[in-house]
Amino acid sequence: MIRHKFKAVACKRDGHHFPSKKEARYYDTLCMAQKAGHVLFFLRQVPFHLPGGGKMVIDFQVFYADGTVQFIDAKGMLTKDWKAKRKIVEALYPVQIRTV
Repeated sequence: MIRHKFKAVACKRDGHHFPSKKEARYYDTLCMAQKAGHVLFFLRQVPFHLPGGGKMVIDFQVFYADGTVQFIDAKGMLTKDWKAKRKIVEALYPVQIRTV
């Protein structure tokens, strides 16, 4: 078995593969919020294309019942590379990325 460099443990929920337990738990939270009516729907693995052919994939795009939209990334560790990509995405697109 190949170990993740940050010791994340992959798991499955509802037939979906998640690279970490943290991301799977946040998925569970979103599912409960959706059932309660606070979240209309959410998308997983939302790509943002970067200059030079790169991309950054955000874990969740959440559409709330009050009309707001959030981009959320479940992170256990904020690497320099991730922070740099986040700055680029937020400069190029009218979004703010929240981490949980």
